[in-house]
Amino acid sequence: MSAELSASVLDKLKTLQMPGTGKDVVSLGLVSDVFVSQGKAYFSISVPSESANSLEPLREQAAALAASVPGITAATVVLTADRKAGAPTPPPQAQRPAHTHAQPRAVAKQAIPGIGAIVAVASGKGGVGKSTTAVNLALAFQANGLRAAVLDADIYGPSLPRLMNISGRPQQIDGRLIRPMENYGMKVMSMGFLVDEGTAMIWRGPMIQSALLQMLREVAWGDLDVLVIDMPPGTGDVQLTLAQQAALAGAVIVSTPQDLALIDARKAVNMFNKVEVPILGIVENMSHFVCPNCGTTHDIFGHGGAKAEATKIGAPFLGEIPLDMEIRLNSDAGTPVVVSHPDGPHAKAYRDIARKVWEGIEGRAAPAFPEISFE
Repeated sequence: MSAELSASVLDKLKTLQMPGTGKDVVSLGLVSDVFVSQGKAYFSISVPSESANSLEPLREQAAALAASVPGITAATVVLTADRKAGAPTPPPQAQRPAHTHAQPRAVAKQAIPGIGAIVAVASGKGGVGKSTTAVNLALAFQANGLRAAVLDADIYGPSLPRLMNISGRPQQIDGRLIRPMENYGMKVMSMGFLVDEGTAMIWRGPMIQSALLQMLREVAWGDLDVLVIDMPPGTGDVQLTLAQQAALAGAVIVSTPQDLALIDARKAVNMFNKVEVPILGIVENMSHFVCPNCGTTHDIFGHGGAKAEATKIGAPFLGEIPLDMEIRLNSDAGTPVVVSHPDGPHAKAYRDIARKVWEGIEGRAAPAFPEISFE
């Protein structure tokens, strides 16, 4: 069905002419693959960077045409400067706006109304417990008296629905805003609420950007002190999109103690440094294992590596989280340890980390939303 809807959208777009060419945008090869999910179409139109501003009406017409296809309820269309080989170049006019996929060299970061601070939780690689840390950090902010929410930005492998024990679909408000899902008194948004668990998500760059910005800016977050973003592992389109488009207060890097994980953590640190996002600190997850039977401590992945790395790069060391069966079982059950065992040592560790992160945010001058440059 999605393939049929995609084809119908492309057929409709064949009626849309590219200004100055006398030909339609489809035959010129300017339209990306059309992706349809839950009745919404996502695609991009390639245009010359210098003409993007003047071609905003073209984008709006394309969105209206796509939305007119039976079975399509809405369309997200972005202009991208990644023009395909052989595509004609219309006459140059104005500069492109900030919402195009290929950004200008200088882009002003934008604050989200009602949100005091946005904290990215990131890692250089998967399997280090980043999502578990992000969820418990957000809940720890809340336990410390702050108004907090969490956004799952892992487009390819969203895990917050399971970690927060939430199912169902979010509802739209006034046809535009999305009402976030909620559990444990916390607002949550994730692509996992919009697709079935186990569905393979295949996204192109412009689609990633559109979906992320919709989840960030078109969700009824309300007034928050802090929004925690669970980033996907690595240093790709998602991280760069958020660094370009949102005024991040800083990033928390999650790593395990061993050298291989720390190598990837350094990549994440370097990426955030290049886009002028402050490093709020490093968390050493799975720091050690305490035997439940004999009480002895075992450094399965080594110990102290993340702390040493934090000292080396001049970043705050936020604390250690042990490798513990209780954390894993509660995460799998959708009852994060901060809410399931609020008086336990692990919840206390997360609250201490949240306190240090918040102190780091408050200790910085009010953000001036500096401009960032990309080579």
